[in-house]
Amino acid sequence: MKTFDRRSVLKIGLAAASLAAVRPATSQTVGYKETARGPGVVQRAYGETPAMIPGFKTVSLRDVVVQPGAKTKENNVMRNAMVCHITEGELQVVQDGKTITARQNYVWTCNKGQTEHVINNGNVVAIMRVTDLKA
Repeated sequence: MKTFDRRSVLKIGLAAASLAAVRPATSQTVGYKETARGPGVVQRAYGETPAMIPGFKTVSLRDVVVQPGAKTKENNVMRNAMVCHITEGELQVVQDGKTITARQNYVWTCNKGQTEHVINNGNVVAIMRVTDLKA
């Protein structure tokens, strides 16, 4: 068994303290354009880039933030294909007249020309991340 002198204990203590001060990586929430989409609904657009997916010229990313009790305009017509993902909360999704409950981490798709709107019936903010696939 080894014995530790004061200097060794001090070094170990400083090393432990420096590890405790390191913060975990978090996603950046800067560099977006925010637009009100209705009462209690905000869209945050993050930008657009060329797509490598056959049939699509560009891809863009946006979040739709829906406050409790808020909803998007009914029967929105989708202007392009998209992949939607609930990152926070829960939304009731009405797509072409069919209703589903989309809980956190639920993923679904929409096609150009479909109708859809969402309702936040919960008591927490819901965030729907949308990846737009533009032809």
